[in-house]
Amino acid sequence: MNPHMSQRFSMQRLLAITRKETLQVFRDPSTLLVAFVLPLVLLLLFAYAVSLDTRNVRIGVVLESDTEAAQSLAAAFAGSRYFAVTPTRDRREAAPLLTAGKLRGYVVIPQDFDRRLQQFPPQSVVQVITDGTQPNTATFVANYARGTVQQWLQDRGVMPTQPVALQQRFWFNPEMETRRALVPGALAIIMTMIGTLLTALVVAREWERGTMEGLFATPATPLEILTGKLVPYFVLGLLATALTTAMAVWVFGIPLRGSVFTLLFLSAVFLLPALGQGLLISTLARNQFIASQVALLAGFLPAFLLSGFLFEISSMPLPLQLLTHLVPARYFNSALQTVFLAGDVWPLLWPAIGAMFLLGVILMALVARNTRKSLER
Repeated sequence: MNPHMSQRFSMQRLLAITRKETLQVFRDPSTLLVAFVLPLVLLLLFAYAVSLDTRNVRIGVVLESDTEAAQSLAAAFAGSRYFAVTPTRDRREAAPLLTAGKLRGYVVIPQDFDRRLQQFPPQSVVQVITDGTQPNTATFVANYARGTVQQWLQDRGVMPTQPVALQQRFWFNPEMETRRALVPGALAIIMTMIGTLLTALVVAREWERGTMEGLFATPATPLEILTGKLVPYFVLGLLATALTTAMAVWVFGIPLRGSVFTLLFLSAVFLLPALGQGLLISTLARNQFIASQVALLAGFLPAFLLSGFLFEISSMPLPLQLLTHLVPARYFNSALQTVFLAGDVWPLLWPAIGAMFLLGVILMALVARNTRKSLER
């Protein structure tokens, strides 16, 4: 029987291990870089490089008619904030630009534009050609070009105004800025990477150097050792959350409609499975290089692809939808979006909190089981 199993839990030993691990954190600059510099770099990349807003799309406007009406419609396209217009006089000039990728589409205002306007209702007054290699952008160009033409027709009284006026209203993100949805999700990705990578690398380093076996040879129990190692990185994770949240609010202007306490509480619950996953990887790999690769594959990639950060979970195939339930970042992502954009809506937050806590307990149980087996060998 292992002598550790008969010993009682000692708060004194736990504090000693925690103090030892905290000193180790401050002695290792790479740990502080991962905890505080990496989040800022990743947040800058996610905030500026990742955007689903479609604006200033490069299109061409082929003006084959010189009439006042044709020039007015061309001016309407040029004045749209959604298009960056390249004017041409012949479609044979626009087609090569579209083929080369310099334009995403072009609108042809034909020579008989005025005659087409006299038809009632006016149909096919312009021709819209788009680049189908990017289907989403092509659909956007076609829809907004159609909307620009319809609005221009209504303003000139050519097309009668609809009897019912439709006014759109968007809750929680009235400006429809994707950054407001992406930055909270980016926090979930960043915290996944920090929590998993930090514990995987640091603990694997001790296994690699042989100091972990020496630590297990002390009177400290496995529970005290694992808890003492988790506490400093748990605190680092909360500090990184506070830092990235402050940057999201004050630098990128993301509204925080919920409370800071709720945000930190969610982060604390999420760190349980994130740190548990890192510990599990370190106990299985016991090599820093392998641990870092597994942490990226098992932590970062599922969080990036299967959390709903970029891709709607409901649009995924059913097997992948089921797989997302095993990704803690899925629940953290939705919870963060709720807190940032809607507020402290606890009926939506409690299921996410319960799922993250359950996954954390399962991962910690696997860590304890694997550590016990290591000690008994």
